[in-house]
Amino acid sequence: MSQKYTILLYYKYVRIDEPQAFRDAHFELCKRLGLKGRIIIATEGINGTCEGTDEACQEYMQIMKADARFSDIHWKVSLGTPDGKAFPRLSVKVRKEIVSLHLGDEDEDIDPNQITGIHLKPEELRKWYEEGREFHIVDMRNGYELEVGKFEGTVFPELDNFRDLKKNLKKIEDLKDKTVLTVCTGGVRCEKASGLLVREGFNDVYQLDGGMVTYMEKYPGQDFKGSLYVFDQRLTLNFTDPAKHEIIGKCKKCGSKSEHYVNCSNNNCHEHFICCIDCLEENPPNHPSGGVAYCDIWCKTKDKINKFKKALV
Repeated sequence: MSQKYTILLYYKYVRIDEPQAFRDAHFELCKRLGLKGRIIIATEGINGTCEGTDEACQEYMQIMKADARFSDIHWKVSLGTPDGKAFPRLSVKVRKEIVSLHLGDEDEDIDPNQITGIHLKPEELRKWYEEGREFHIVDMRNGYELEVGKFEGTVFPELDNFRDLKKNLKKIEDLKDKTVLTVCTGGVRCEKASGLLVREGFNDVYQLDGGMVTYMEKYPGQDFKGSLYVFDQRLTLNFTDPAKHEIIGKCKKCGSKSEHYVNCSNNNCHEHFICCIDCLEENPPNHPSGGVAYCDIWCKTKDKINKFKKALV
């Protein structure tokens, strides 16, 4: 029988003293369990996504739950990849923040344990839809994530990066007296984003508890259109019957429906965008997601010039 793998997505805003020492011990734990993935540790908490065997992930969750600081983590558990290679390696790092909002000094930072939006359960959001309640979903993800999937009627403050939120709040200031629901992949960004909205004078702010992945799992194919962008080798995730799945992503080259992401082949660019298989300029055999693609003619021309210059050296 082939080994089965699980992918975990989780976070917790909680005080972690001596984060470097915690990081070192946590790395050894994950290494012992054979987990791979990315885990960020800061004084303000932990944010992680990792893959391992079903047994290893169960043991990892049990060990974390035994620690009072992490006993109530909302674990998002999904089916792993067939070969357990959703992540190339294990990375456990200490950072100033577990998500980079970059507000400045400590006095300006948002502590979700002190200020944040009201948590709205997926069941409550579904009820809002059924009742026809007036509310506005504000997506706190990066632009390229929305291209492949989003809630109907999404308002987007045009974020290239999460740290753009503060300067872009003016784009949604007309919602200050409206009911606002912030959404993101697993919830970690919304903890701070909704708190910032509250601090900046938005009067009725909620955040989707457990993030989009939890809502999609409970209500596949309802209200959320397309697929959810995820930060591992899967790239996209959905729980809908394949026969009923609606693709909303579009190839940047030809406009056809696609959920195939690539990075611009210009090493000085690397823009992440959707490009269908047919529009790849090269498609190496035995490499289903391979190929060469440039985000625009300028990048293609510039890359070829740079390669030519290097060849002359």
